[in-house]
Amino acid sequence: MFKQIAAVTGMNLRNLPQRSGISLVIVIGITVTVAVLVSVMAMSAGFQKTLNNTGRDDRAIVLRGGSNSELGSSISRENAQTILDAPGVKRDADGKPIGSAEMVAVINLPLKATGTDANVTLRGVGTKTLQLRPEVKIVEGRMFEPAVRELIAGRSATKQFAGLELGTRIKIRDTEWTVVGFFETGGDAHESELFGDIETVLSAFRRNLFQSITVMLDSPGAFDTFKDKITTDPSLTVKVLREPEYYAQQSQQLSKLLDFVAVWIGGIMALGAVFGTLNTMYSAVSARQVEIATLRAIGFGALPVVISVFVESLALALIGGGIGAMLAWAFFNGNTVNTLGANFTQVVFSLTVTPELIANGVIWSCIIGMIGGLFPAVRAARQPIATALRGH
Repeated sequence: MFKQIAAVTGMNLRNLPQRSGISLVIVIGITVTVAVLVSVMAMSAGFQKTLNNTGRDDRAIVLRGGSNSELGSSISRENAQTILDAPGVKRDADGKPIGSAEMVAVINLPLKATGTDANVTLRGVGTKTLQLRPEVKIVEGRMFEPAVRELIAGRSATKQFAGLELGTRIKIRDTEWTVVGFFETGGDAHESELFGDIETVLSAFRRNLFQSITVMLDSPGAFDTFKDKITTDPSLTVKVLREPEYYAQQSQQLSKLLDFVAVWIGGIMALGAVFGTLNTMYSAVSARQVEIATLRAIGFGALPVVISVFVESLALALIGGGIGAMLAWAFFNGNTVNTLGANFTQVVFSLTVTPELIANGVIWSCIIGMIGGLFPAVRAARQPIATALRGH
């Protein structure tokens, strides 16, 4: 039996070039299905990677109690100072706390790709922001000056939005601000933002309240001490999160949506690919019914025939899945796109085609190939020999 399986399967695979038209239909259908599935899931992987990489375990963010994001939070100046003075907050050489009372605002800038306006985050930050966030590196130009309408722009933002060149002026609340520098943060969410002096930003928006306080802790283990102190203070009503935890929460809703879309799009296309493979394999088996009947007439069993057709379908599916996954990697991996984040601002991120996504795409192709080849294989094996010979 094993010799028969090897002989019939080997013959089928060697004859694939003679059935190139039918084979290409299967390969192309599965290639497109896998390429679309992997590319859509790469959006979710890239977005999650960007927000999950934002923050450090030795930094904490403080919001008003009950707030889920910075835009919905407000913290008074008195409370901000109490938070910065809490135990567990790291201090610099002068004994001052390393922290930043911040405000975020949404402004509009035109997208380079379309020219239409899109939301961008303007973040007012304190004078300790470079000590607080050592990952912020000025790569071109200089840091903004306090009490001056100057901005530095994240490198990801400059790739997506027009008007963010060095020395250009952008209008914010009827005032002009000068872009004086570009910064990088290793591709995290802050690289999609604009930074300016907190007091100047508050003044431009006629506000007096901060929205969040971010502090550097003495160590990751100091988080509990810091949190216990400010959450039990009767003068404060605040919510405290480790920075990575906060940004992970911000990514959950959109990541779930992207995964849902990927599964539905992939599922619908996979269903179409299954029917396409079934139809094509039925046609291929029908065209070879005399060949299959002859093999059975000279002593080959039904099982070797089933396995040979099954393996042929699986081989074509693997070829299509591998090509589709590689095309997704070649054309989409690393591409910069932007989407709405939790604060309804544009988060710029790169599509990420991971080895896991490639493996998932190939697994999908195998499932399609197995389902698409199983029923035609069984039909070929069960057809009476005499009927198959007469039918031709």
